Amino acid sequence: MNLRKVELSCKACSLTELCLPRGLSKDEIDDFNLGVIRQDPIHRGNQLFRTGDNFRSFYAVKSGSLKVHINTPDGGEQIVGFHMAGELLGLDGLDNQHHTFTASALETTSLCELPFNIIEDLCKRYSTLYQELCALMGREIAEYQAMLLVLGKRSAEERIATFLLSLSKRFNKRGFSGNKFNLSMSRHDIANYLGLAPETVSRHLGRLHEEDILTVERRYVQIHDVEKLHEIGGNRSDNSERAAASFAG
Repeated sequence: MNLRKVELSCKACSLTELCLPRGLSKDEIDDFNLGVIRQDPIHRGNQLFRTGDNFRSFYAVKSGSLKVHINTPDGGEQIVGFHMAGELLGLDGLDNQHHTFTASALETTSLCELPFNIIEDLCKRYSTLYQELCALMGREIAEYQAMLLVLGKRSAEERIATFLLSLSKRFNKRGFSGNKFNLSMSRHDIANYLGLAPETVSRHLGRLHEEDILTVERRYVQIHDVEKLHEIGGNRSDNSERAAASFAG
């Protein structure tokens, strides 16, 4: 038995329930697995794809994390999302067969490449896969709209609280602690994404630390009072829960 192949197979992957093969039967997952290309890890600062690159594949994050961003007219960048293990990138290329955004690794990141021509063929054969892909695109649209609401209407403190709650929820879904985690993104990246100044992010994180709602040490975060953080973020209604989820990127 080739243990390396078993280790890399979709069936053996702990992220299957978060990834595109979710809901497929064992035989269907085996078929899906044949089309998956396991890429060599990419390292911090390296790019998976760039704005304008030809669209050929989706990418599932196996470990690590990436930021998705676009260049602005003034030569800067605008971050539009962060992706972690179990999440899919590349949907931005479906429209005109070119990527709208650039995806850059925040740390050493392993990915599975899912060639679109193979996914398209599998979707014709397996309705469950087609439905999951449609649901994924629907979630992306809903989360993007919720993100616009958060960034357009909420205060700096509310944005930061909602962002941290989103990370907490995403870590929980992956079987990790939602109360103790490391940020793979810098303060500058967080500020860019939230539409704030880096000093504003640092100041509000410091205030949350002083109020013993959480502990922040460099990139390490420990949440002490989740309910208070929800209260600050205004995450009591269903709409606000969706808003928190929107920071998945």
